[in-house]
Amino acid sequence: MCLAVPLKILSIDGKTAVGEASGLTQKIRVDFIPDLKVGDYVMVHTGFAIEKLTQQQAEENLACIEEAIHAL
Repeated sequence: MCLAVPLKILSIDGKTAVGEASGLTQKIRVDFIPDLKVGDYVMVHTGFAIEKLTQQQAEENLACIEEAIHAL
């Protein structure tokens, strides 16, 4: 099973960016996402942004992850 996590883009430097979710930040590659801007949300898998999300999609995904964590 693979897990992708939605992150909000905090900064962009060329083909790398810093994303944040729940107070944690991660440096990621953004090669696959054209026209990315600070404040956008992306789905991240193995350190690569693989899809752009709306804020609502990101929040729904994060809520599902939180629900799964608390169910364990």
